Amino acid sequence: MSAMPHTIDAPAVRRYGAPALSADLQAFAADVRHDLARVPKRLNPKYLYDDLGSALFGAICHLPWYRITRAEKSLLVQHRAAIAASAGPRVRVIELGCGTGEKLQVMADAFVSCGNRTEVHLVDVSRLALDQTVNALAGTRLPVVCHRMTYEEGVARAALGRTDEAMLVLFLGSNIGNFDPPAALDLLQRIRAPLVPGDRVLLGVDLVKPDAELRLAYDDPLGVTAAFNKNLLVRMNRELDADFDLTAFQHLAVWNAAQSRVEMHLLSTRRQTATIYAADTVAAFDAGETIWTESSYKYETGQIGKMAALTGLEISEMWINADARFALALMTVA
Repeated sequence: MSAMPHTIDAPAVRRYGAPALSADLQAFAADVRHDLARVPKRLNPKYLYDDLGSALFGAICHLPWYRITRAEKSLLVQHRAAIAASAGPRVRVIELGCGTGEKLQVMADAFVSCGNRTEVHLVDVSRLALDQTVNALAGTRLPVVCHRMTYEEGVARAALGRTDEAMLVLFLGSNIGNFDPPAALDLLQRIRAPLVPGDRVLLGVDLVKPDAELRLAYDDPLGVTAAFNKNLLVRMNRELDADFDLTAFQHLAVWNAAQSRVEMHLLSTRRQTATIYAADTVAAFDAGETIWTESSYKYETGQIGKMAALTGLEISEMWINADARFALALMTVA
């Protein structure tokens, strides 16, 4: 891969008469312009999750090679009564990155059985994910509030106006693994900030496992993960008036053992350029050069305890699915 920067600032590439961008698209364009100028090129993984990206990720969760969702659901089914009971009689449940609502459906019965007065707050940047979860919870009769915003913003918003309710934050699906260790620590500190002693955080964490197993999970034989990754190019073409040639990029998943992370990249198969008109940018690629789109960090159990302690949290319980190497940690605000 070339180590030379290949992004050319080109203010003149903006199409004449192009419509004004919304605030969200302006932020998207600014991030693309900044991140494609980095070495190596990269894109913020949050942009993987438009409506199509969210749907594709939902499909990934059902693949036999991606075991995180099934392992976590199994642990939730086994321990949901204890989790619900720990929250107390009045609780605001905040799920960060709600997906399709399947996990909250599992937990909802436990809250009802415990007799908790429960209010559910959903936090996600994807409107589709919020809509799907609201529909999934329709039969539970639990009051639901949606926050289409970032995780830390959503927790702060959900905490407003609380009286005697405890808060239980669900951060599942090993979403913490999408952040490098310093960013993960910073995010947990921001999530913990509006919480008070006695509140709880339920954290799902994928653990280190054999290289071959990780490769199959992130580069499945059906090509669903590849479609999820390449959809980021589709999104830029559609929303930012870009002209990426999808046939000239391949999905690449790499296990970086030294950093304990799976890296997803989009690899350029030839020397080429792509113009992102709304970002006033032309990006040039050598053959073999990549765009780094996502990282998924894997943890050892001891690291989870250290991370909790550094954020003012204490692990009350940790349950592990030994077969799939997945952990569910119930943490209490100290």
